[in-house]
Amino acid sequence: MKKACIALLLAAAVLVPGCTFVQIPLFPETTGLEETVLEGTGAEKILLLDLSGFISDEKITGGLFQDAPSLLETVRESLDKAAQDGSIRGLLLRVNSPGGTITSSDILRHEILEWKKKRQVPVVACLMDTATSGAYYVAAAADEIVAHPTTITGSFAVIAMKINARGLLEKIGIEEETYKSGDLKDMGSPFRPSTAEERKIMGDIVASLHQRFARVILEGRPSLKEKDLPRLMDGRIFTADQALKEGLVDRIGYLGDGIGALKSRIGLKEASIVTYGRPGSYRGTIYSSALTPSWDGGSLLAMGKRLSTGIQLLYLWTP
Repeated sequence: MKKACIALLLAAAVLVPGCTFVQIPLFPETTGLEETVLEGTGAEKILLLDLSGFISDEKITGGLFQDAPSLLETVRESLDKAAQDGSIRGLLLRVNSPGGTITSSDILRHEILEWKKKRQVPVVACLMDTATSGAYYVAAAADEIVAHPTTITGSFAVIAMKINARGLLEKIGIEEETYKSGDLKDMGSPFRPSTAEERKIMGDIVASLHQRFARVILEGRPSLKEKDLPRLMDGRIFTADQALKEGLVDRIGYLGDGIGALKSRIGLKEASIVTYGRPGSYRGTIYSSALTPSWDGGSLLAMGKRLSTGIQLLYLWTP
């Protein structure tokens, strides 16, 4: 598709003589982040950081000729930029995600905790439509969590998925042959069902990662009791009211309430709410979305590609 579009552009240049053309690079370089003031006044700033869509290190499918940086790249770049600005007095995480890969979720949480430790400023997470599994794992790094009245959160569990395509391949007359030096070398292969031993190994891995999730929740929500975790972490989801009752969030409110919570923690009456974006991207209000991965067909295709090569471990709500 891209090659066809390039050919059409070149053909147009040849067929229209006597015209002056402005040279536009077909493969423009990704530019750095620029600050935009969304609302408020004053020299002191609160940075709004968007954590939306499927959490992964996959590049974002962008325009015609290039992909945008991944969510992990953008978050790290944003935090690095904010670290150089002494007027940034607080960080507001706007979270709207079903979760994602385990490692990417863990990296995001680590980066936020390290930045908070370095800058010594408060962090407030605002949960929007969905903040489940890996998204809550990241939000637990905040000092305070505000849930929108209609937020769905929870799904604090691990899921491991693989495709078993053997039946389909047999129907179309394709046979797979594998040569291996160890019995478990092709564990997770999509070309055969798992053995009992392989299921036991994967079960142990899933249990270990589940325990890590439990530790993260206890660290982020010290008011919770360890004895309550088995019930809270059986994969169920919660409404905002239920999450508040269970101590998973601190209050129910809107994005403005999250800003107010940060101002109160900092001791500010006025502050400029700023965000970072690529030149040309529209960020007019605190509700404007950044160009981040979404749980749409593109993400499904990316996950399908990963599943085709073996087992995918996820902190993800997959209804």
